[in-house]
This record gives sequence, C-alpha cells and structure tokens, in this order.
Amino acid sequence: MSEQQFAKVAYDIERSIKIALLNRDMTQKELAELIHANPQQLNRAIKGDMTPKSRELREQVARVLNL
Repeated sequence: MSEQQFAKVAYDIERSIKIALLNRDMTQKELAELIHANPQQLNRAIKGDMTPKSRELREQVARVLNL
C-alpha cells in the first residue's frame, strides 16, 4: 500500500469514528472511558497509529460504535 493510500484509509477510519461519535453525542474522552483506554492512546489509534495496541483499540471502537 502506498503512503497516499494509507493516508486515505487512515482519514476514512478517523472520519467514520468521529461521525459515529457525533451521532451518539459522545466525546472521545467518554469513548475512552467506556473501553477503559487512555484518551491519548485512543486519539493516536483514531489518527491511524499502527502499533498493536492502536489496532486493538480500533477493533474495540468498531464493536462499541457498530462500525
């Protein structure tokens, strides 16, 4: 995957999460508390960080927000 493709996928994931949060009237901080995550770590995960922890957090977010 090229750098440009990766950036597009990361942007799309971030956008879908933020839209889901807005639709639920929920903040990232509230989401972090719900999944027992550090808010800064969750933010990195939402922004596209590729560490194993960030990937795990994105999976949890997808389950919680039904994405």
